[in-house]
Amino acid sequence: MTVTLTIPDSISAALIEKFPDPGRAALEALAAKAYAAGAVGTAGVRKLLGLETKWDAIEVLSRHDVWPGVTAEEVVQDAERIREFLSHQAA
Repeated sequence: MTVTLTIPDSISAALIEKFPDPGRAALEALAAKAYAAGAVGTAGVRKLLGLETKWDAIEVLSRHDVWPGVTAEEVVQDAERIREFLSHQAA
């Protein structure tokens, strides 16, 4: 999906002064609203914003005053990653 924003010339300079990349700022705000509304999880935020890790997504969400909770699925995924990491350390 492509979304186009029209920003009036009379305020575009002020916006660009505060938000050098207004398109990215708008996308991050949308991701935060979507997460807060339950439309996407942290994986969806990562995908929407092209982020590498869950922690990167959490950082973006926290900048928008959205504080992610932890789901049971995320705890299980984290436990699996820890087991995998520890098995590589023992080898």
